[in-house]
Amino acid sequence: MKRVIRSMTGFGTASADATGGRFAVEIRSVNHRFSEAQVRLPRDLVALEERVRALVMERIRRGRVEVVISRDEGTRRPRTFRADVDLAASYARALRDLAAGVEVSGEISLAQLAALPDVLRLEEERVEVDAFWPALESAVRAAAEALVAMRMVEGARLAEDMLARAGAVERMAEAIAGRSRGVVQAYGERLRGRLAELLGETPVDEARIATELAVFADRSDITEELTRLRSHLDQFRQVVTAEDGAVGRKLEFILQEMGRETNTIGSKANDLEITRAVIEMKGELESLREQIQNIE
Repeated sequence: MKRVIRSMTGFGTASADATGGRFAVEIRSVNHRFSEAQVRLPRDLVALEERVRALVMERIRRGRVEVVISRDEGTRRPRTFRADVDLAASYARALRDLAAGVEVSGEISLAQLAALPDVLRLEEERVEVDAFWPALESAVRAAAEALVAMRMVEGARLAEDMLARAGAVERMAEAIAGRSRGVVQAYGERLRGRLAELLGETPVDEARIATELAVFADRSDITEELTRLRSHLDQFRQVVTAEDGAVGRKLEFILQEMGRETNTIGSKANDLEITRAVIEMKGELESLREQIQNIE
């Protein structure tokens, strides 16, 4: 199976029939620095929340995930009224004590007792949550698979774009490498020209010029930076094309190192054309950074 990076954004839905109803599961995910999942279930199935979360997070390694589960019961579950006889008796004693204390006569009626809080309660048949789990598990797995499939499709699109941008950065780096080979020579020509204007017929001290050019060449040498930048680009492509799973943070680190080398090249080059190329490279690196924010 071809390895592919994943986006952190996606959506999946599925449903499954269960005894007495039907489950509908929706899972959506968005960008997030870490991994977390929020699960919303019918109130009487809250005991299954951790099972649902664990099931989803088996497939999702990074991103904020929201799981919404609803249930269509078709017909209502049986409901019954239950009387709390002990509570009603306590109410009756308290009312009789109150009547005696304030010297008020009168009988307590059944209707009066029934109207008091919690004497009569409407109760639905208790749900055995484990009985619902097989159907719910099936729906959650199917929705999670649909979510992952969408994240993979989006990840493939992002990978294509990032590889194109990495290629653009590499072409700019090669152009800079070619330009850098003539920077010292161009500086020497400018230096001799300026000295000729200042000194006129006075002979130029070639030894001093050679020393100045040696210092300039050492100060403006970007060979090591270009070598490291090429290495980072190779590693970046390797991660994008040959690794899967949660690679977003790894790509962020590689991109950070690429930015560091690019900044150093810009500060050392002392050449207008190289400076322009560095600005373009930074633009591509910033676009890469924005894309990486979407990678799992």
